[in-house]
Amino acid sequence: MGVLLLSDCRVLLMPGLHNSGPGHWQTRWERLYPYVERVEQDDWDHPQLPAWSARFDQVRSRDSRPVLVAAHSFGCLATAYSLARDPRGVAGVLMVAPADPDKFGVAGALPRTPLPCPTIMIGSSNDPWMSADNAAVWAERWGSEFINLGALGHINAESGLGDWEFGQSRLQALFDLAQSAQGQAQLA
Repeated sequence: MGVLLLSDCRVLLMPGLHNSGPGHWQTRWERLYPYVERVEQDDWDHPQLPAWSARFDQVRSRDSRPVLVAAHSFGCLATAYSLARDPRGVAGVLMVAPADPDKFGVAGALPRTPLPCPTIMIGSSNDPWMSADNAAVWAERWGSEFINLGALGHINAESGLGDWEFGQSRLQALFDLAQSAQGQAQLA
């Protein structure tokens, strides 16, 4: 696919429980592109919605460039929680294989209205962390485009995606949407 044309913004990775290992598409993107940065958590094994979203807020506030987020699993939930409180600077979010909020006891803390920026949610028909039907419900609540990729499990290293060019293309689509929205705002 080649290099993404995203150098005018930052791409923040929001991994899920246990972080993303060396074969995970998030880690591979971080190695491929110098403008991709992982949001590190203090405790990868015990995800806490307020702590993880606060760390995301802290990292995104370090730079005034627009942010695209590539979130995975519990990272999707922390991102949505953060954006509901303060959307500043976030141009779009790619949510991949979100974790079921009920499994972590955080469903009541999450927004149930559209998120304040373009979002694409990608799920799998055999994801052990959230059914495709439930992911589609959350995508509708958050105003996200929902894409079911079929039987890819948790869309992680075990899914054998390599550099996951389809995911990169969806991130590029979010960038294009953000650029278009910015252009429309400048014309108004």
